[in-house]
Amino acid sequence: MSSESSDVLPLLAPELLYATCAPDGERLHCNTAWGSILGTEGLWESMSDEDARFAAEYLSEAAAGGLVTNQVFLVDRHKRDLPVPVLLNFLPIFLPDQQAGSLKVMVTGEVLQEPVSWATEQTRRRRMEMLGQMAMGIAHDFNNLLTSILGHTELLRGDLTRLFGGHGSLATDAVGQLKTIERAALDGAVLVKKIQQYIRHEKQERFERIDLSELIEEVLALTRPYWYNEPRRQGILIRTRKQLAELPKISGSGTELREVFANLILNAVQAMPHGGTITVRTHVDEARGVVAEVRDNGLGMPEDVRSRIFEPLFTTKGDRGTGMGLTVSYGIVQEHEGTIEVTSQAGEGTRFTLTFPILTDVPAEPRPALPEPEVDVADARVGHLLVVDDEEMVRSVTGRLLRLKGHEVDEAEGGERALARIADHPYDLVLTDLSMPDMNGRELAFRIRQHHPRLPIILLTGDTDADDGSEHIDVVVKKPFKLDDLEAVVQRLLTN
Repeated sequence: MSSESSDVLPLLAPELLYATCAPDGERLHCNTAWGSILGTEGLWESMSDEDARFAAEYLSEAAAGGLVTNQVFLVDRHKRDLPVPVLLNFLPIFLPDQQAGSLKVMVTGEVLQEPVSWATEQTRRRRMEMLGQMAMGIAHDFNNLLTSILGHTELLRGDLTRLFGGHGSLATDAVGQLKTIERAALDGAVLVKKIQQYIRHEKQERFERIDLSELIEEVLALTRPYWYNEPRRQGILIRTRKQLAELPKISGSGTELREVFANLILNAVQAMPHGGTITVRTHVDEARGVVAEVRDNGLGMPEDVRSRIFEPLFTTKGDRGTGMGLTVSYGIVQEHEGTIEVTSQAGEGTRFTLTFPILTDVPAEPRPALPEPEVDVADARVGHLLVVDDEEMVRSVTGRLLRLKGHEVDEAEGGERALARIADHPYDLVLTDLSMPDMNGRELAFRIRQHHPRLPIILLTGDTDADDGSEHIDVVVKKPFKLDDLEAVVQRLLTN
């Protein structure tokens, strides 16, 4: 059997592959070894479309001054069924007369002698990298959607106040429902941020002071469609019983703890296919701390199931379950230095008991009698503002919210239109999105500063790395935002 038809990679001389490239990807020069492996017509002609896209991205990164090393690609070779793995390094060439973004790039590499099974793992790695990129794009879009939801919630609350004066049962019920929508949107924003931080391997923010009884009340309201509305449509009656005590504060992440209790309540609903009662109880145990119990009187679990419910990927729900809900909940409770235990018996229901340490080592909260003074409406400044965002939905709701505060607001759907408006109008402040086509928010700020060095600029973004910003940005405001928070920043910049 010839080496060309064998599954074993041919033995190649350890000759270095190298090519010199222009920033746009044009190959300027390559050696013979490069041509024999990667082809003579272009840079990436022997790679799959997916690998070629990654290689082009790495070349652009190197042309901007970055060093990209140890990237492995699969290269197709004639008369072979299996591709050859090639290790490439992308090295920027710094010359005195060139700037980052326009550097020439030296690409060096070598053929790897790896087992056939390597190809599968390499494909998986590429797909996971692409999934991460897709997730970041989706997270950005979700933050824009949540910005619109929060904005319209605040607009609707204002309309209700004007129509009903904040009085009457209808107005009270509607405001309560709007608060639930707002809480869900804010929780969604934190979850999106957690995805972004996970992909970027960023640390979580500090914990906050949590009243666990209040948090469980919120979770019961948020999950009401699952334990009340949907079961009733199916002719099933599920009741909830609350025994929530006044509790000392604990330290934790409200979003993550809501996730834990929502998961426990939904599991209880699924364990009662014919109806039943979910009992939620909180109390203080002097030895253990704050204790919360979630109990149902449903199907229960045999011992062999109960002993495995916190194991990753273990599920009794078939295709309807992922086997990760309780695993994640267990991890979250551990991060809070707490415990989670389960007792259950087939036919007699299930009880989850969670304990958390009481928060003691923090400064006392400010006294209610000495609230921080608020800016009087009469003292607030109004200005002529420009809102720049390529998403019409976000741009529109941001403008409407700022107009509620008395500002005169113009809108521009991109950087070029914004610059044209600024050339014709004397604005007091600019609010710009970060991620826009053709010209992003930082580039727009740089262009503005060239002609208007004292014009305040706010960067609005849903990206977690926006704090690595520019000297041309005055303040970064994260999406989604609440009107009062944004207005406080606007007032600070207008009065400086």
